[in-house]
Amino acid sequence: MMTLPQTQGQTIPDAWDFKGRQAERSKTGGWTSAAMILGAEASERLTTMSIAVNLVTYLTGTMHLANASSANIVTNFMGTSFMLCLLGGFIADTFIGRYLTVAIFATVQATGVTILTISTIIPSLHPPKCIAGSDKPCIPASNTQLTVLYLALYITALGIGGVKSSVSGFGSDQFDDSDKGEKKQMITFFNWFFFFISIGSLAAVTIFVYIQDHLGRDWGYGICACAVVVALLVFLSGTRRYRFKKLVGSPLTQIAEVYVAAWRKRHLELPSDSSLLFNLDDVADETLKKKKQMLPHSKQFRFLDRAAIKDPKTDGEITEGRKWCLSTLTDVEEVKLVQRMLPIWATTIMFWTVYAQMTTFSVQQATTLNRHIGKSFQIPPASLTAFFIGSILLTVPIYDRIIVPIARKVLKNPQGLTPLQRIGVGLLFSIFAMVAAALSEIKRLRVARLHGLEDNPSAELPMSVFWLVPQFFFVGSGEAFTYIGQLDFFLRECPKGMKTMSTGLFLSTLSLGFFFSSLLVTLVHKVTGHHKPWLADNLNQGKLYNFYWLLAVLSALNLGIYLICAKGYVYKDKRLAEEGIELEEADSAFHA
Repeated sequence: MMTLPQTQGQTIPDAWDFKGRQAERSKTGGWTSAAMILGAEASERLTTMSIAVNLVTYLTGTMHLANASSANIVTNFMGTSFMLCLLGGFIADTFIGRYLTVAIFATVQATGVTILTISTIIPSLHPPKCIAGSDKPCIPASNTQLTVLYLALYITALGIGGVKSSVSGFGSDQFDDSDKGEKKQMITFFNWFFFFISIGSLAAVTIFVYIQDHLGRDWGYGICACAVVVALLVFLSGTRRYRFKKLVGSPLTQIAEVYVAAWRKRHLELPSDSSLLFNLDDVADETLKKKKQMLPHSKQFRFLDRAAIKDPKTDGEITEGRKWCLSTLTDVEEVKLVQRMLPIWATTIMFWTVYAQMTTFSVQQATTLNRHIGKSFQIPPASLTAFFIGSILLTVPIYDRIIVPIARKVLKNPQGLTPLQRIGVGLLFSIFAMVAAALSEIKRLRVARLHGLEDNPSAELPMSVFWLVPQFFFVGSGEAFTYIGQLDFFLRECPKGMKTMSTGLFLSTLSLGFFFSSLLVTLVHKVTGHHKPWLADNLNQGKLYNFYWLLAVLSALNLGIYLICAKGYVYKDKRLAEEGIELEEADSAFHA
C-alpha cells in the first residue's frame, strides 16, 4: 500500500478526530485508515454473495420448497438488502454518522449470519432429508422453521444494507479532496475498493460455495460469520486514526421539505418574476451558500416553485431554518433535477430483474446438468456465477482499451460513450442474455426428453453445464456497462447539494429490479400453475424457456421506452451552459 506524504502540524478544516478535535493530517486518515475500512466491505460482499448465489439450492434441496417460492425468497432477500441501504444512508446522514452506522450494522449482520448458521446445525430447524427411492413426498419446512430462516435472512439484510450504505463514503472521508496528493490517493482507494468487491464476490462463488456444498452449510455460513466479526474488530481498532465529518442531512429530507412547503402554499399565486422568490441570496449562512450551486429557474414542475414564495403571514422572518414552510429556489431546482432523472431511473430497473435470474432459475438449471471437470471434480451449481464475475472483469478493460478509443473517433466524444449510451448497451445485453437463456433451456428439455428423464428431476442430464455460460456472460458484460453507466449518470446529474442522492437512486433500481422479479414469478406461476406450469418444481416438466422469452420481450419494450427517454434528456452541464452558468466540479464519490 502507498502512504500519504506527511504534512507537519497541518489540520483539515472539515474533519475531526475521534475526540472531536480538528483532525491532523499526519495523524489521521490516509491509507492506514482506509485499509481497515476495506475489510468491512470485503466481508459484506463475501457474506452477501455467499448466501445469495447458493440460497436457492438450499431452499429447494434442504428446506424442500417449490422452485417459484425459492426464487422469490432469494430475490426478496436481495431486494430488501438494497432497499435497506436507503434506510442506512438516511440514518448515517441525519443521526449517527457513517462510522457508527458501519459499526452497528456490521454487528447486526454478524448476528443474522450467526442465526442462519445455527438454523443449519440444529436438526429441528430444518425438515428431515428425503428418503431415496421412496414414494413418499419430501416434507417441506414448517412455519416455525421458515420463521427462523426469515428472521436470519432479514436481520442479515438489515446489516448488509447499513454497511453498504456507508462504508464507501466513510472510506472517502479519510482523504482530503481539497489536497491534490490526497485526492489522487482517493482515486487509488476507489480502485482498491472495487478490487476488494471483486475478490469478495469471487471467493464467495467459488471457495465458499464449494465449502457449503461439500463440507456443509454450517461451515460455509459459520466462516462468513467469523469473517464479519474479524472485519468488525479490525474496523473498530482504527477508531483513533479515523477522520470524521459532520452530519450533512439526508437529501430525502430536502425533497420532502420542498413538497410540503409547496403543498402548504398551493393557494398562493406565483410571482411572474422568479427573482422575487426566496433564494440563496436571502440566506445569511455563508457556509450553506458554499455547499450549494445557484441554479437557474426552470419552467418545468412549476407547482414546486410555490415552496420558495415569500409569505409574510406564515414565514415571518426569513431564515434558513424554516424549511418545511419555505425553501430556497435553488433547493426547488435541485428537486426538479432529480425529478427529470426519474424516467431514466425507472427504465433501468428491468436490467436488474434480468440480473436476478442469474441467482435463481439459472442456478436451478445448472443443478440438472453435467458439471464435471475431469473424473473427480464437480462444479457447484452456484459457482457458475464465477463466469458472470469474470465477464465483468473482462469487459471493463476491453471497454477502456478498445471501445473508448474507437468511440472517441466515431462519436467525437472524449469520454467515448456517454453514461446514457453505456446504460443502453447494458440493456441491450440483457435482451441477449434472456434469448440465450431461453435457447439453452429449450436444448436442455430436448436432451431430457431424448433420454427419457422428464420425470426424474434429480437426474443428471448428459449435457454440459457450460451451455449456460452465454447467459451469465451477457448479464455480466451488461452489468459492466449498466452499473458504471448508472453510477456516472446519477453522480453527474445529481445537484451539488444532494450528491448522496446518487447512491439512493442507483441502489433503489437494484432493489426494485429484484422485487419486480418476485412479482413476475408470482403472477406467472399463478396464471400457468394450474395447467402446464412454466415454473414447475420439476424443471424437466416445466416451460422455463417461456419465462425467459417473456423477460426478453419485456426487456425489449423497456429498451424502446428507455431510448425515447434518453433521447429527450438534456444533461445538467448542457442545461447550465445554455444559461451561461459554469458547472462546479463535483466531489469524488464511489458507490457499490
